[in-house]
Amino acid sequence: MTLSESVQISGGIMLAFARRKTRVRDLHGLPETLAWAGSLELKLATSRKDIRKAQKLRYRVFFEEGGAIPEPYVRLRRRDICDFDRICDHLVVIDHASPKRKVVGCYRLLRQEVAQANGGFYSAQEFEIAPLLARHPEKRFLELGRSCVALEHRGKRVLELLWRGLWIYASHHSCDVMIGCASLPGADAGQHVGALTFLRDHAAAPDEWRACALPARRAELTSGPQTEPRRAMAALPPLVKGYLRVGAYFGDGAVVDRQFGTTDVLVIVPVARIDARYVDHFSAGAMAA
Repeated sequence: MTLSESVQISGGIMLAFARRKTRVRDLHGLPETLAWAGSLELKLATSRKDIRKAQKLRYRVFFEEGGAIPEPYVRLRRRDICDFDRICDHLVVIDHASPKRKVVGCYRLLRQEVAQANGGFYSAQEFEIAPLLARHPEKRFLELGRSCVALEHRGKRVLELLWRGLWIYASHHSCDVMIGCASLPGADAGQHVGALTFLRDHAAAPDEWRACALPARRAELTSGPQTEPRRAMAALPPLVKGYLRVGAYFGDGAVVDRQFGTTDVLVIVPVARIDARYVDHFSAGAMAA
């Protein structure tokens, strides 16, 4: 064996070792890269570096733009660090045309079996999730959270890539129901009477899928002037409107998250209820990916 061959073999072993050392997620048979759109790569984070990039994006969106109040250690690191990050999978969109391959979109994904082995779902801190799970013991739930898109990428492309990734992930893991907290901006729930009334009147979960805000955290709303449905729909955040379009239900009540400066509602999306147009669209994208 020549010196050159020895160096190549040694280098290959070291590279393989480094990859094993930095890989922090098991993809359970899914490819790391799920889709491309121009310079945008949709992937599942497998390294601490990609997870930290997602946390940095979340910090910019939630704390710098949104006015959330960071804990001192979060402010020091300028990353949105959450205990649930350790057990969740992270869906990210990376812009390869940007310096340092920035993460420009992300979602955090928590499967039911992982949640149950680690203390429960994040949304159970705000809503009564346990009765909902108990009514559907045969179904597999997937929690979606910490969704955000960089300001300069808030168009259709990144959000559509993320939703394509959600479909690929949920299909691969045979998930039947997607749940999660969606946020309306502002910690004064009274400012959202029109929007919350609209969601209650047009998209409230039936008893089979109903989940209530925790009594101790439920926002008390005084009745306000009725908002014309079209105007109420237009005022909703884009993500909430997207959930409505695919056929989501919404839980009973809202919760104010004072740290993040938001009014949260619970989204419940039975996969069987998703509009066939979107199933066809995202399934075609999944097959191409």
